[in-house]
Amino acid sequence: MDALNKSTILITGANGQLGQEFGFISNNYTQFNFIFADRNTLDICNQSAVNTFFKNNEINCCVNCAAYTAVDKAESEADAAMLANATAVGYLAAACKNHNATFIHISTDYVFDGTNEKPYLPTDKTNPINFYGQTKLNGEQQAIAQNADTIIIRTAWVYSSVGNNFVKTMLRLMSQKETIGVVSDQFGAPTYAADLADAIMQIIVAPNKIPGIYHYSNKGQISWYDFATEIATQINTTCVVNPIATSQFPTPAKRPAFSVLSTTDLENNYNIQIKDWKESLKQCLQKIRSINS
Repeated sequence: MDALNKSTILITGANGQLGQEFGFISNNYTQFNFIFADRNTLDICNQSAVNTFFKNNEINCCVNCAAYTAVDKAESEADAAMLANATAVGYLAAACKNHNATFIHISTDYVFDGTNEKPYLPTDKTNPINFYGQTKLNGEQQAIAQNADTIIIRTAWVYSSVGNNFVKTMLRLMSQKETIGVVSDQFGAPTYAADLADAIMQIIVAPNKIPGIYHYSNKGQISWYDFATEIATQINTTCVVNPIATSQFPTPAKRPAFSVLSTTDLENNYNIQIKDWKESLKQCLQKIRSINS
């Protein structure tokens, strides 16, 4: 296909975990031009910069992976968090609408308060218990207000072979310590960023886009302690993982005690197969080993 006739996909937050995963798989989708933008390439918090960028690059689809993700810092850096996670999202959504481009925005399980006992549906009532969650909820609302065709994907516990995340932290601690304590009373399901990138590409290539809010994480329902224990098992470490209560590990921002997400709508509407969390963890650990070898 001639490069001039290819659709152009803009990936914001290109240096983050999800953004980098798109970089890894972009060669599999030669029918598209990919533009990978970090904050130096495109300041999404500057509305005129966003509009100019869309005009100059003829964007057909934007996947917004950019976000202020420091959950605890957001409590004290409210303006910066709100600007990146809400105001900027509105700018991108509006630009997509003006250019007839598909807008896919990544949100979070932290829009919920964690009081559910069964997996959260996209339609369940939101009620963030930390400021980061509030900014992400505001971002969802801005996106839909500016562009009714927005596709929002809430995800949770994201990890990857790149960047800073729970899996990488556990690998480091397990190599340094004989015992570690991990919170055992917060429940959710992890998301391997490579799987999420694949799922988003399936949405992009789908002939019919069904806008709305969707949930994506790998299959399962575990605690952070369960997650750490499985990492320890898979790497065959002698480090002992001990369960601790959230109250023993205080943080500036509260976390939801339960944030398992129901992925049924996404699976049904886009015919997406979702892997079990242990299988995806295994694939990620293999990738980390191959990077380090």
